[in-house]
Amino acid sequence: MAVLTHAGTLPELTLPQMLRERARRDAQRVAIRQKEFGIWKPYTWAQYYERANHFAQGLVALGMAPGGHLGVISENRIEWVLAQMGASLLGAVTVGVYPTSPTSEVAYVVGHADIDVVVCEDQEQVDKVLEARAQLPRLRRIIMVETKGLRDYPPEQRALISSFDDVERLGAQAGHQGLIEDALARQRLDDIGLMIYTSGSTGKPKGAMISWRNMRGVVPGIVDRLALDADASHLSYLPLCHVAEQMLTTFVPIYLGSQVNFGESIRTVQEDLREVAPSMFLGVPRIWEKLHASISIKMQETGALRRALFERALRACAPLAQLPRDRWSLAERARFACAYWLVFRALQNFCGLRKVRVALTGAAPIAPEVVRFFRTLGVPLIEVYGLTESSGMVTGHRLHDVVVGTVGPVTAGVEHRVADNGELQIRGEMVFAGYYKSPEATAQTIVDGWLHTGDVVREEGGQIRIVDRLKDIMITAGGKNLTPSEIENAMKASPYVKECIVIADGRKFVSALVQIEFDTVAKWAEARRIAFTHFRSLVETPEVRQLIEDEVAKGNARLAQVAQVRRFHLLTKELDHDDGEVTATMKVRRASIYKAYAAEIEALYRAAA
Repeated sequence: MAVLTHAGTLPELTLPQMLRERARRDAQRVAIRQKEFGIWKPYTWAQYYERANHFAQGLVALGMAPGGHLGVISENRIEWVLAQMGASLLGAVTVGVYPTSPTSEVAYVVGHADIDVVVCEDQEQVDKVLEARAQLPRLRRIIMVETKGLRDYPPEQRALISSFDDVERLGAQAGHQGLIEDALARQRLDDIGLMIYTSGSTGKPKGAMISWRNMRGVVPGIVDRLALDADASHLSYLPLCHVAEQMLTTFVPIYLGSQVNFGESIRTVQEDLREVAPSMFLGVPRIWEKLHASISIKMQETGALRRALFERALRACAPLAQLPRDRWSLAERARFACAYWLVFRALQNFCGLRKVRVALTGAAPIAPEVVRFFRTLGVPLIEVYGLTESSGMVTGHRLHDVVVGTVGPVTAGVEHRVADNGELQIRGEMVFAGYYKSPEATAQTIVDGWLHTGDVVREEGGQIRIVDRLKDIMITAGGKNLTPSEIENAMKASPYVKECIVIADGRKFVSALVQIEFDTVAKWAEARRIAFTHFRSLVETPEVRQLIEDEVAKGNARLAQVAQVRRFHLLTKELDHDDGEVTATMKVRRASIYKAYAAEIEALYRAAA
């Protein structure tokens, strides 16, 4: 299997230039499959390029010029990447906007990014843009993918809107191919191709400018570390506004020639996984925690014999989670084979991950117990690390050298060093070009070519262990340094705990706000005939309070005494993006939560006084 190990082995081509080349080399190979009305429809590399090309020419006909900015507000689907690559062929910059964002956040990103044309998936997203129209003087056209409801708009609004299909048809008839060829010929690796807005967990989102060189620079390390080839297949479902999904949906597939699949909806991911049976799968920690909780529910609902078999299989195979398979003894192979055919195979099918050759978790910290759980089941889960500013993954476990709790060594092409304060700093072609309209923030983040990641790490035997965000480390009233993510992950290892927000800075002891995993706790309560009607009523039952106390005690047993949670408050509602408590990527906004729950936090410390 040929593996890329250095950017020098890649053609000196930008991503859109490489798409054209891929269409020439592999014209009839399937590049993308899109599920529509239950049927998977294939598109070849030739069709991918042709449709993107038509969209690019349609944009020209609508007045967009090279260097313009195209916004996309949509769930993952083929139109997302056709719009992105169409804009790229023209020499325009694509900016993704989370479809879950409320109008205020949409208005901020579309306005700050100077977006000229925005592609909206449906009426819901069009409505957000129209509501903010007065704040968006640069915006001159909305392109609507699903046109249901288009006729309901008044004439003056309808005049702003074109359908996606119409733009493609317009482009096919426009005769602007020469302009596209000229734009491609002028394109250079240092041109900006993509803008990705940070999550904004501590302030306003910043627009990270990703150049074609950045995209090309990050690909070899990903391909090498994950042992990918042109036969790899991927289900694209995490937001394409995020660099993690971009790297596996556009960067790697176009340079490598591998296949991408788009399901019908984010709500059908598990069903789509079973049908696609991808060779690789990327899940943020919340996905793995949710799958972990789903398996716990499944085991609660099954009979006593199956539950006993499951628990015995887990105990028997737990020691194999970190042991490379080529070092398993004959007895260990037999033990896993027995567990696999009796228990694990069915659970892998339930997750849709039976044929996965590599599974990834990244973008946020994850409880080591969750990684061990899936590796025990035989899912080859590895932890990786990267940032928007590094254009994606820059560290990751080697497939047969996994140390749970670390994020592995750096990938090919990445230089790294650890500063005196423990901060990881990296250098290489994958380091982004800077923040849009923010030279001050860029100068603070890139110093002498080194990207200051803001993450405190420890290097242990060549493996990098993330301690916490530099800005999140807390100092108690007694002067003890604590890493909240370690404490929070110890609690979130429980299938009954969805979220844990630690309070410790300047305090005499550690406390926490805890949100239950509603589905799992609800099943637990139903099995015990505990009456409840909704989230709050479930949380307020004494039995649930005791359940969470027991789970917190289990988490505390894995922590040093100074880091143990002494008191906690159970949240009576789920944390909500619309309330400003979490970002679009479900990262906790600590400052907002501390402010919203100030009275409850103070009550925890008054009660202990």
